[in-house]
Amino acid sequence: MDDVVAYLPSILGGTWITILVALCSVVLAVLLGLLGAWGKLSGSKVANKVAGAYTTVVRGIPDLVLMLLLFYGGQQLLNDLGEATGWWTYLEINQFTAGVFTIGFIFGAYMTETFRGAYMAIPRGQVEAAVASGMSPKLVFTRVVWPQLVRYALPSFGNNWLVLLKTTALVSVLGLHELVWEASVAGRSTRQLFTFYFVALMIYLVLTAISDVGLRWLDRKYSAGVRRA
Repeated sequence: MDDVVAYLPSILGGTWITILVALCSVVLAVLLGLLGAWGKLSGSKVANKVAGAYTTVVRGIPDLVLMLLLFYGGQQLLNDLGEATGWWTYLEINQFTAGVFTIGFIFGAYMTETFRGAYMAIPRGQVEAAVASGMSPKLVFTRVVWPQLVRYALPSFGNNWLVLLKTTALVSVLGLHELVWEASVAGRSTRQLFTFYFVALMIYLVLTAISDVGLRWLDRKYSAGVRRA
């Protein structure tokens, strides 16, 4: 127990990094998901094919493989491009940036299907009625589409968020000093790997429990006035 107390500051610091990675990744994933859903639902064949290829390829590659590929290969590709164009000399992608962009890129594919399915669940008659009543496209989106889009997307979004939160553990292989990295270092230093990995497990459970409370609050907020079956 004394060893856990001694390493607690570094464990909590790693937990904060894990939370930052998760939050930044989910923001990127939502943006890519909305863009991908627009591509799949648009009448443009190019956008449709690009969005389809994005979701197909990303969902068919293991997360760890894609993370390592983007971290090492992506950095090399950027530097080769800079050398060929002369726009920059050398760029170094740090572990935090690589982790955020990789996880956001991966889960953007899942969010694409989440938002696409949610949009298709909105009754078309409501949108047509809003347009017929003289609402502008912006007003139709903010008053009719968006509230229902969030409500229909929340169950799948919640699952994606919880999986994304756990996926942040993979960033430790890049050397980022997040929760799993700090737990591993502490466990190896004290020869108590089980103890510190168990501490990490409990912290992930706490983060999951807090997330569940937040998701339930969002569900109540966007389901106000909706009759439950």
